[in-house]
Amino acid sequence: MSEVLLSVEGLQARYGKVAALRGIDFRVSEGQIVALLGSNGAGKTTTLKAISGLIASSAGKVVFRGKDITKTPSHEIVRLGMAHLPEGRRIFKDLTVSENLELGSYTLKDNTERQRRMRAVYERFPILSARARQAGGTLSGGEQQMLAVGRGLMAAPKLLLMDEPSMGIAPLIVRDIIKIIRDLRADGTTILLVEQNARMALSLADYGYVLENGSIVLEGKGADLRKDDKVVKAYLGG
Repeated sequence: MSEVLLSVEGLQARYGKVAALRGIDFRVSEGQIVALLGSNGAGKTTTLKAISGLIASSAGKVVFRGKDITKTPSHEIVRLGMAHLPEGRRIFKDLTVSENLELGSYTLKDNTERQRRMRAVYERFPILSARARQAGGTLSGGEQQMLAVGRGLMAAPKLLLMDEPSMGIAPLIVRDIIKIIRDLRADGTTILLVEQNARMALSLADYGYVLENGSIVLEGKGADLRKDDKVVKAYLGG
């Protein structure tokens, strides 16, 4: 059995008087790709934000690498080995590719290590090396997603939270995103994936959880969920 890297217990979150998460429980084991599925407004993005410290939870506990991080500031969570790739990529469009990557290692003081990580990103994504001095906003959608992933990798994360990596990407480029995710896992990065494209997510996921109205209503191995009648009907167009 793989070690549990992330454990979420009874997690609740609110936006004012509206309950966004209603006490969810799930685990991510080391080396896994775990998918969170659900329609818009189900609580998927809120879950990632609560885990990474971008919003405060109202109840429950988040444990990462054996440490309770429920009240830990987001920049400290990055130092512990978690990186969050937000929905919509959120690159700095007026900064160059290399400047965007450098910002991904803002917690790092060792410049030699920063340059080593940047070389590793350029080896993984040669197109970013060719575009190193271009403004991020001049890149294609697929290239911007590569930049967002590369920026996340600059923190050398043990766990990568990915929010809608295929959003706004041409269908042909989605295949490249799938390969990137598989390669990341093969290289030892654990991934918690939020993805509206349920077919894509379940083709990648070792395990998945389905959210509805802030609650987990279904869970199982990715291969099993792909065959589940409810999932097929609601998310796979069956």
